[in-house]
Amino acid sequence: MVRSGTLILNVAARLLLPLQLLFSLFLLLRGHDEPGGGFIAGLVAAGGFALYLFAYGRRAMHAMLKVSPRDLVGMGLLLGVVSTLPAWWHGDPFFTAQWWTIPVIDFKASTPLIFDIGVYLVVLGSVLTAITALVKTDHEDDAREVPWSR
Repeated sequence: MVRSGTLILNVAARLLLPLQLLFSLFLLLRGHDEPGGGFIAGLVAAGGFALYLFAYGRRAMHAMLKVSPRDLVGMGLLLGVVSTLPAWWHGDPFFTAQWWTIPVIDFKASTPLIFDIGVYLVVLGSVLTAITALVKTDHEDDAREVPWSR
């Protein structure tokens, strides 16, 4: 996809991406005690990256993200599986929540939070994979000469 060239979209993408990422972190952290969580937070973050993608192109987004969206899906699935293990180690049923207090910062970490972070990464990676595949297909269609356009 070619850069859009519009000043408004470029400035909006640069300003809104950090705000959307901060809001997605708020939704992620709010969700382990209240409604919300990984799914909607992943969608908000993916929306910010999609806006940046449409403004600056696929290469700029990949350079900023520094990791493949498919790798995000794999890391998220791994975290989802890892979140089930502490319950088994304590002899509790599958997916029983475990809580730990981090004394230095007085933060309560939990297995539901680890699971939500996994969901966040899976949603972010899958949405970005789909969007970049569509942009790549659109760019290939633009580069290819269409026989009936002569």
